[in-house]
Amino acid sequence: MKEYLRIVQNILENGVEKLDRTGVGTIGITGERFQHNMSQGFPLLTTKKMAYKSVKVELEGFIKGITNKKWYQENGCHIWDEWCNPKKVPYSHDGETKKKMLEEQDLGPIYGFQWRHWNADYVGEQTDYTRKGVDQLEQMIDKLKNKPNDRRIIVSSWNPEQLDQMALPPCHLLYQTIVQSGKLDLIWYQRSVDTMLGLPFNIASYATLLHLLAKEANLKEGTLTGFLGDTHIYLNHIERSEEQLKREPLQLPEIITENFTSIWNWTHNNTKIVNYQSHPAIKFEIAV
Repeated sequence: MKEYLRIVQNILENGVEKLDRTGVGTIGITGERFQHNMSQGFPLLTTKKMAYKSVKVELEGFIKGITNKKWYQENGCHIWDEWCNPKKVPYSHDGETKKKMLEEQDLGPIYGFQWRHWNADYVGEQTDYTRKGVDQLEQMIDKLKNKPNDRRIIVSSWNPEQLDQMALPPCHLLYQTIVQSGKLDLIWYQRSVDTMLGLPFNIASYATLLHLLAKEANLKEGTLTGFLGDTHIYLNHIERSEEQLKREPLQLPEIITENFTSIWNWTHNNTKIVNYQSHPAIKFEIAV
């Protein structure tokens, strides 16, 4: 995707260096926009090989409101391995704490909990939260089906009352759907953007969510837009980001979901990417 590479180029040319929470350091810019028309193909990065299974497993976990790290791991998604509920293990950089964070299974009231159980009292990852809190995703789908012209079809993950219990405060903290001429557009806002590791993943995840919501509401797929706040590249990613910029984007793949009955019954196994071709993987170290 040339749009993604444009953002990378802009950061490398105009980014300002600063320290960050992880201690690694970044160069970054303030306020970027990513936009993609879904009719042009599924926006899965082709200038490096992407692990799409992790994308769809995490999204399934969010849709189901799962906060148990083990569930994600058993389904082949290891994105959350290094983090946990800071009430169980307070965040720190030392080796002993990192080991305890790896072992703790409770992620706290992260994204999916807020999507499905907004502000319900959080007890732990094994608790049944059925019909507790506000089901924002259910409300979104109901409006898409019954009030598609509503300008308030929004899901927020940013809950100030529960930030101190979350494995990580939400980076992509809000998304909105807009229906235009029978097409579903999705916009998300992201406060903090790890451009080389996180952003390609976020793009693919929200594109998949747009795809599923469109199916659920019997709409066509429209435009995916991301408004990006602190958009940065970690200093230890710069060399390989320059390598990626030299690669020519390939044709985008297609997304196919089989046996779809409802988003509530959907699993990651129902969805696949076809005709995906990419350049080889590029290893970027994660900053914890």
